[in-house]
Amino acid sequence: MNNLASTYSNLGKWNEAEELEVHVLEMCTKLLGGEHPDTLRSMNNIAITYSNLGKWNEAKELQVHVLKIHTKVLGREHPDTLRSMNNLASTYSNLGKQNEQKSCRYMSWRYIPRY
Repeated sequence: MNNLASTYSNLGKWNEAEELEVHVLEMCTKLLGGEHPDTLRSMNNIAITYSNLGKWNEAKELQVHVLKIHTKVLGREHPDTLRSMNNLASTYSNLGKQNEQKSCRYMSWRYIPRY
């Protein structure tokens, strides 16, 4: 079902993708729990779809939630946490919240490994 939602997204059929993604999230939450990586990935997918639909506030709410759980469960330096920070920064930018956007970008860049 998630693959079909991804296909809809790739085709620009955001409303169809959203409908399936919400269903996938409900099932993941019920079967796996709210902190499982697949559940968090589902939340992130919906947030991306919300962004594509111009539903910036809804996207932000989900991204803040995902970031909090990633930070708690995986730590600040984990790639999924950093990806969450970066996604949230993009949403803040779309909302015109430049200070929040800069803060998220700074935090995500700060933990990127330097080789």
